[in-house]
Amino acid sequence: MSATEGSADPGIRVVSVPHSDPYVDAVLPADVVRVGPATPQSPWLDPAYLAAHSDEVDVVHVHSGYGHLPEDEMVSWTETVRRTGVPLVTTVHQLRDPAQSSPRRHEAHLSALLATAEVVLTLTPGGADDIAERYGRTAIVVAHPSVAAPVPDLGAERGLVGLALRAPGIAVPDPVGLVRAALSGAVNGGGRLRVLLDDGVEPPPVPAAGDTLEYLPRKADGWVQQLQELHVAVLPENCGTHSLDLEICRDVGTRVVAPSCGWFADQWSDVVTYGNDEERGFDPVSLDGAVAAALTRPAPRPADRAWRAEQAAAVRAVHEQVYAQVVADRAGA
Repeated sequence: MSATEGSADPGIRVVSVPHSDPYVDAVLPADVVRVGPATPQSPWLDPAYLAAHSDEVDVVHVHSGYGHLPEDEMVSWTETVRRTGVPLVTTVHQLRDPAQSSPRRHEAHLSALLATAEVVLTLTPGGADDIAERYGRTAIVVAHPSVAAPVPDLGAERGLVGLALRAPGIAVPDPVGLVRAALSGAVNGGGRLRVLLDDGVEPPPVPAAGDTLEYLPRKADGWVQQLQELHVAVLPENCGTHSLDLEICRDVGTRVVAPSCGWFADQWSDVVTYGNDEERGFDPVSLDGAVAAALTRPAPRPADRAWRAEQAAAVRAVHEQVYAQVVADRAGA
């Protein structure tokens, strides 16, 4: 059975890693042929699979989904990419992966990918500057497109602050301190705090007066609605570069309080920043002040849907041009 999905359309055949997620689906041009299989872990990251199926694909585009690979396996995979001649495109979403306990493995992955990729993309000018400084590559900056639409007839609660706590990890070393500071800022701003918990995550033991603090389960299938209900959403990670949740908030009209790590303010200028990064640590006073300050501002309007549609079309056009160029370069080699 062929790994290619869909019809025998003569369009460029593209493998995306991962095969599908909100970002990948938003940027993939309509006239390319998406190549499978649509499995959670891409078999295309296996050097043997890539070598066996290289004639079924024109471009491999790596976004994420490779964090599980040992460093030597990523090097082996990029060597196979070179040997087969399949053009590699990569988008750098994270320069520091919050899912990794230390930066070493992700930096090794990026070194191998960026040394091999024919084209590098990223989401912000700040991210591109970091890539140039650390890896010596010029990255094309493409805007993060819309990934959500507002839920009709759902309004945000004035003064409601949200903080999502996912599975414990290196990116959130002090959940108690985060909840305490966010709660203080919410109360000082005349509001209250809602902590959204992933399955298996226990509520941090933080005392609160009255109904100023509540814990609710985070709903994967209702996440857009949960963010839209908020006046302010706090991003808690102390490492990371860009944020999908920030873009959802932009789409639905929720103000974002973002950490000082990464390039969140480049991604969307209408954010309030607080001190939280690996170099200087978490500053609870700054989070308290940032949340209170965010609550003094009206919630932003949801992003204009027509403008977001134009933006997404422009981003897909860039991807279409990149794919066409690397395929032409391969044919002319």
